[in-house]
Amino acid sequence: MRLKRKKRKHLIINFILLLFLAAGVLFLICSTWRDDVSTEAKKPLTAASELPEPSLLSLSPDIPSVAPTETATATETPIPDPPYVEAAWMAVGDIMMHRPQVPGAYDKSTKTYDFTSYFTEVKPILAEGDWVIANLETPVAGAAYGYTGYPSFNAPVALLTALEDAGFNMLTTANNHALDKGEKGLLRTLNNLKKFKFAVKGTAATQKEAEQSVIVAHNGIKMGLLSYTYGTNGIALPKGKPFMVAMIDEDKIVKDIQKTKDDGADFVTVALHFGTEYQTQPNKEQKQLARRLVAAGADIIAGSHPHVIQPYEVLETVDDDGSERKGLIIYSMGNFISNQRDDTKDYGIIYKVLIRKNKADGSIELGDIETIPTWVHRYQPDSNYRYRILPIEQTLAAATTDELLSKADYSNMARTLEELRERLQSMLK
Repeated sequence: MRLKRKKRKHLIINFILLLFLAAGVLFLICSTWRDDVSTEAKKPLTAASELPEPSLLSLSPDIPSVAPTETATATETPIPDPPYVEAAWMAVGDIMMHRPQVPGAYDKSTKTYDFTSYFTEVKPILAEGDWVIANLETPVAGAAYGYTGYPSFNAPVALLTALEDAGFNMLTTANNHALDKGEKGLLRTLNNLKKFKFAVKGTAATQKEAEQSVIVAHNGIKMGLLSYTYGTNGIALPKGKPFMVAMIDEDKIVKDIQKTKDDGADFVTVALHFGTEYQTQPNKEQKQLARRLVAAGADIIAGSHPHVIQPYEVLETVDDDGSERKGLIIYSMGNFISNQRDDTKDYGIIYKVLIRKNKADGSIELGDIETIPTWVHRYQPDSNYRYRILPIEQTLAAATTDELLSKADYSNMARTLEELRERLQSMLK
């Protein structure tokens, strides 16, 4: 009996010890779990991949949720600047004002002249240019000198207003009509020109003004402008003032080209009033002079005076430093606006040339050369003539939508366009 009691007592003690042991193990497990949860909660969540999986617990209103951080976006590779800059050179031929052109532009009610309608159709084209150049072949000395046409020109100042409105910003003035109204008429013309924003080259009031380089920059490219004429219709230059009209002198022009570049020009345009009137091909003297000037550093020769379109050519030359360069020679751009008719005297060309400058070495390249033929449409709605300059290709493309043009006008333009294209390209290699 005693042995049974002792054995029962021993079993009870062992069971109690086992209970305590199990309780201790359970306590250690719970403590470890709490430490792991606490440690995990203290870790920073720096990316969406480290966030805990969604659960009912995380959606509980009693427990704040953790907003995911933004994922890093790919950095865009910057586009490098182009190694060059570009600008558009544009030029037209002679701006003339024959006597029949003036009356139709007069408004009796306001007693003013308005020539802006001349350029309405070509204004959008001229807007594409940066340097937009024309040869002003008439004094603009004002009413005091009378408004006259050939052989001694003088136009209303309103012509300058129209030219500026059309988009021209550079005018050359060295031509055979520069002294039509004498020294005073030339000076009055220069004073009137200074009321506008034109850069002007070819005539000058003083020696200092004549020697001043005309350089105009567009898009980081600086163009220098020079202008010369073969003569002044036998009118002598003012005594002691040979600087008033720049005359063609090859040696002087070469020096002027170099001076203009020394003064900062990246490229130089030389406007030459030369050649034989009404001849559709350049003469020997034109070709010799123009080619020599390109070899001496001129980049573009802009020719005028023949009053008809002559061809153009592109020459390759090598400068003193051994660098290769191309030069553009335009022998004649024809009449842009005048009263002259027939034998293509009422046709002209708008030239557009892409000028590209290498930003690394400053070199200049002549890009695309575009020729845009134009026609002076003269019509008579009343006792006076009206004039407008039409871009031929655009006008033909619009078919018969222009009520002011006849079928014969369209036919003549189409036929002459083919003739002009052949003439223009006759000297290209």
